[in-house]
Amino acid sequence: MSEIIAFAGSNSTKSINHQWVSFLSQQLVEPVNVIRLTDYQIPMYGIDYEKEIGFPKDIERLYNDIKSAKAIILSVNEHNGTVSSYFKNVMDWLSRYDRIFLENKPVLLTSTSPGKLAAGKAREYAEIAVERYGGKLIASFGLPSFEDNFDSEKQTLRDETLLLGVKDTLSQFQQAIKF
Repeated sequence: MSEIIAFAGSNSTKSINHQWVSFLSQQLVEPVNVIRLTDYQIPMYGIDYEKEIGFPKDIERLYNDIKSAKAIILSVNEHNGTVSSYFKNVMDWLSRYDRIFLENKPVLLTSTSPGKLAAGKAREYAEIAVERYGGKLIASFGLPSFEDNFDSEKQTLRDETLLLGVKDTLSQFQQAIKF
């Protein structure tokens, strides 16, 4: 298996979840390949599209990237109390390609948001989805109030307690993926 892959569920060019997952990736000893889902051309899922055209080549490419990874770090964003339609669309395509596309894959699930709830509802949805698609949820962590707690310029957390929580979560993840 290759390195860990990390990505955010957002299609925003200024995604705070992408910043967050990139920061987390830099804290690990293991090599991490941070990808952007927007580098994959993925149309809106529809059964008619699947029947008439089949699976997009980039779904096959993303699927292969996930399958070849040792583990996954995923940061989900939240729109209106759930995961974004963009992220849900990606999951819909992948799960149609292979229902258990995360089979036995260790996953560190995280999220952040501008608000105090840290995209908790989206993370709850993603926790269920990870297991539904065969993944092994190792840990789940939410960073509240991104702008208040994360210094984007210095690439560091401002709050020592949150930093300790992140270190503990990352340590738990690293211990779980040593195989």
